[in-house]
Formats: sequence, C-alpha cells, structure tokens
Amino acid sequence: MNNFSELVREERPDYKVYNSGFDSLNSVELISLIIGQGKSTHAAMQQARQMVNICGGSLRDIATRRAEELQVVQGVDPKKAMTLQAAFELAKRIEREAAADRPSFRTAEDVWRYFRPIVGTADHEEAHVLLMNNNFKLIKAVKLSSGGLTETAVDVRVILREALVNNATTLTLIHNHPSGNPCPSRDDDRITTTLKQACSTMRLYLIDHVVVTDSTYYSYSEEGKL
Repeated sequence: MNNFSELVREERPDYKVYNSGFDSLNSVELISLIIGQGKSTHAAMQQARQMVNICGGSLRDIATRRAEELQVVQGVDPKKAMTLQAAFELAKRIEREAAADRPSFRTAEDVWRYFRPIVGTADHEEAHVLLMNNNFKLIKAVKLSSGGLTETAVDVRVILREALVNNATTLTLIHNHPSGNPCPSRDDDRITTTLKQACSTMRLYLIDHVVVTDSTYYSYSEEGKL
C-alpha cells in the first residue's frame, strides 16, 4: 500500500507550500492542510479527496454544505467540519472587502477619470469594456482591441461571453480618440447599436459608450443616444 508517509518529501503539501507557495497546491491538498490538525497527513488527504469527490469537485458546493453534511466523510468530526467552514467564511469576508474597494462607475465622468490616464494620451485607438454589477461596481475591465475601432476589433461575442462568465449585469464600452476630438463616428454609432441589441437579447444592460480624450469625453448616454 502506498501510504502518504512513504511519499518523498517534495510531494507533501506542506513542503510544496514552503518552496512554491499555496498556488502550487490543488484543492484536495489545500483542504487537507485545513483539516489535518496535526494528525496523519495521509488520512487528511484521503478525507479531503473524498469530500471533493462527493461535491463533484465544486468548492462552492463544499462551502455551502452544513457541518453535518461534511461529516459523512469518515474521519471528519465536528471540529474538522467547523474548521473548514471557518476557512470558507474568511474567504467570503475577503471577497466582500474586495467588492467594497472596487471602483464605482455611475457616471460617464467616473469612466473618463478612470480611463484618461490609461488611453487619454495614447497615439492609437483602444477599446475596453467595463463589466459591472447592478450597483455599477467594477467586476472586471477587459481590453478588446488596440489599433482601431471596427466591428471586427470589438467582437460582440467576446463581450457577451466575458459578461456571462463574470456574472456581470451592466456594461460600459469605452474607446479613445487620439485626435482629441470626442465626437463619435458612424462606425462608433453602428458598434454601439449592435452591442446594445445584443445585450438586450441576453438581458444585459449597456449603460454607456464613452469616447475618451485627454481633455474631455463624449457619452452616448448623456447625449440621449442609448
């Protein structure tokens, strides 16, 4: 029988952490460290693996299980279950803190102030999209293209995929005009219309398309064109 104690030192989760950090561990190894509590590392690995398997490999599923549900795994007592739940609760609180620190983009000026140092003085066009929640808090900013704004460069499918994967509900499209003139072109209008229609189909809300320059901006929303 290949017991964990027989494994070479380099394969132990604690040794991996010391040498490569927590990022080097898979979910089973991480959970085994949490519930190990100084006992047999081999047993902790077995318990962690069984727990992950029962929950279909989903950490979200494990995090939502009640303590008694976690104790169906042989060797997982109330103390181990509580320790694992405490770890997940800390992760939730970290996520809430991170969410509170995310910038809010309620107005076109908020968008302009955020992107002005990024693209305001660029000598080429760039397109970006802000993915946000219902409170206009940033979830993710995605760079779509560099070098020009066309329907090919701004792929609506990419925008929708990113929004769905990141659980975003509201979006703002941004691009810059190196000329310094914020007035949109016909291509800008066409892309805005196409994206708005696609978002409506997917029950997403395109709140604005902001054209950024170093000194000012143009907002489709403020101009009543959305």
